[in-house]
Amino acid sequence: MRMLARRFLVVAVLATITVVAVRLSAETADPDMGARIINADAEPGNWLSHGRTYSEQRFSPLSQINAETVKDLKLGWHYDFETNRGMEATPLVIDGVLYTTGSWSRVYAFDAKSGDLLWEYDPQVPPEKAVHACCDVVNRGVAAWNGKIYVGSLDGRLIALDASTGTEVWSVATLDASEPYTITGAPRVVKGKVLIGNGGGELGVRGYVTAYDAETGAQAWRFYTVPGNPADGFESEALAKAAETWKGEWWAVGGGGTVWDSMAYDPELDLLYIGVGNGSPWNQAIRSPGGGDNLFLSSIVAVRPDTGDYVWHFQTTPGETWDYTATQHMILADMEIQGKTRKVIMQAPNNGCFYTLDRETGAFISGNNFVQVNWATGLDENGRPIENPEARYDKTGKPFFTFPSALGGHNWHPMAYSPDTNLVYIPAQEIPFLYAPVKEFKKKEGRWNNGADMALAAFPDAATTRKQLKSMTKGHLAAWDPVAQKEVWRAQYAAPSNGGVLATAGDLVFQGLANGQVRAYHSATGEQLWSFEAQTGVIAAPITYAVDGEQYLAVMAGWGGAAPLALPSALQDENAMPNVSRLLVFKVGGDDSLPPLDWEPIAWTEPPAQFAEAGTVAQGKQRYFEYCSVCHGDAAMSSGFLPDLRRSGTLSDPEFWQDIVLGGVLTDNGMVAFDAYMTAQDAEAVRAYIVDRAQLAYKDIQTGLAQ
Repeated sequence: MRMLARRFLVVAVLATITVVAVRLSAETADPDMGARIINADAEPGNWLSHGRTYSEQRFSPLSQINAETVKDLKLGWHYDFETNRGMEATPLVIDGVLYTTGSWSRVYAFDAKSGDLLWEYDPQVPPEKAVHACCDVVNRGVAAWNGKIYVGSLDGRLIALDASTGTEVWSVATLDASEPYTITGAPRVVKGKVLIGNGGGELGVRGYVTAYDAETGAQAWRFYTVPGNPADGFESEALAKAAETWKGEWWAVGGGGTVWDSMAYDPELDLLYIGVGNGSPWNQAIRSPGGGDNLFLSSIVAVRPDTGDYVWHFQTTPGETWDYTATQHMILADMEIQGKTRKVIMQAPNNGCFYTLDRETGAFISGNNFVQVNWATGLDENGRPIENPEARYDKTGKPFFTFPSALGGHNWHPMAYSPDTNLVYIPAQEIPFLYAPVKEFKKKEGRWNNGADMALAAFPDAATTRKQLKSMTKGHLAAWDPVAQKEVWRAQYAAPSNGGVLATAGDLVFQGLANGQVRAYHSATGEQLWSFEAQTGVIAAPITYAVDGEQYLAVMAGWGGAAPLALPSALQDENAMPNVSRLLVFKVGGDDSLPPLDWEPIAWTEPPAQFAEAGTVAQGKQRYFEYCSVCHGDAAMSSGFLPDLRRSGTLSDPEFWQDIVLGGVLTDNGMVAFDAYMTAQDAEAVRAYIVDRAQLAYKDIQTGLAQ
């Protein structure tokens, strides 16, 4: 009856919604966007905040598209962007206007019904900033508040735009430009304050989140997530206490703890929840010799949104050493547990365990692993992991083949919660990784400093071993019971890095996949009810909205992000589909269609002969994984949106190769000069290593053993 009543109500609301697609401006805007977001269910046709509501449930009460009608869901309109980089944004829809972001932090506004482009804004991010972006030049979306649209740019600015025109209202620098910080996450606005964190944990920075006045851009407060140099004094009592959990001179190597993605807010408790990232370096023996929990790394932290004052924390991975961030999506819900209604916060962080916590106090309620985990054997009664000592490569000095990898059992891709099924839908990943310490560590300013031997962890040369590892690297959509802490149903996929999730009152769960499909499942049973071929991998999360009484489904499509950049050899076959960056919008009975895919696989030609000895190739491999693999992949193969180095004509042109690697002639394309880190001999060794990779791949192609 509850479901029928809800559907009747939503249909009635849809029938009465008449949206004139007026463009929001400072003069016509609702004076209290906060109240609108808090009461978002009263206007289900809009998608006002990143997770639709402050609770970040990504559940929509709309049900015109449902388990019966989804079979008739067709493309209503689409827009192809002039880029081939990853698309990770969650769009907003406010009074008939859809706002979204693309790569390089560009912002777009569309008529949500017709698809007409209303305006676009390009913050002109310097191309060379791409070298500081660990995980592609992506952006996860905008925030809105009283006639303004807010975006964080890759180079660290927080920018306010007029929602009606896209004209810049104000812009503030949120970070020290001399440090390798970036912004890829979506801002949130709470009580008139725009909240934004940053990335850069792999490059040796200190994390923080900052609040700015939504009208003026003036800084209101800043909360650092890890303590700085004690000699400088601590910014708060909380950081002074946190410093007791650190050893050595952690501030000299950065510390980490960047708040690069997830936040949530409880208006009743007036608590802002932030997810804190990994340590910098990953390797704790370097970062904090002697151990310690290293607060507030890998933690959910509750603060007061007016002041940034610390209230409580829960650490998912004490003393983390595996890049196990807790920046993953957090969901707030009220649910019955052991006969009592509890206010909970839920998270499935990188470490592979699902946590249900009391969101008022941070107390652990329950938890369990939702993917294969071998770095720990379980959680104790307080939710602390029971570690496998062998997994501590930082202490043993020995490699350990670990589940999950640094990409996590769940990464940034948003999960969803349905109050109808009481299930959380997790875009899960099954990826192993070989962790091993580097022999020597010296911090390199502006470059990766994780303290792990990435070359040792590289995909192996032996074809049979490569195939075995690839078969172990998978993904799935898990319908998870957060009370019983068990999986209810699963949709299994051949590859990880699949898209975020949307749940609706129409008994549906939507997700885009790495293989180029967008799918709908029955939320209770997992039965696949619909699919669409997007012609490109989908990693962003869908949303749904309504205009003039008609419900739409929208999703950003475009292959990219961390996994395709760093792990292409395990994710796709040679000559897999390319990236096509686009916005797809569906409705029941839509009449749009995608153009034929104008793309053919690149023909392999015989690579140049190897010119170097084995020792030089080995040196090149080491340098490649120190400086190149984060963008060009673990096997120097195509990621679908960056060039495949094994097929580069420059492999046969040593002078031009030096001009690129050391001279920076392709800086405008994001390929900066590495002359501060590599010698000419190093660059030539890297060329020899890539020639070696090219010959191996060509041999595989000829013998049918392609990666």
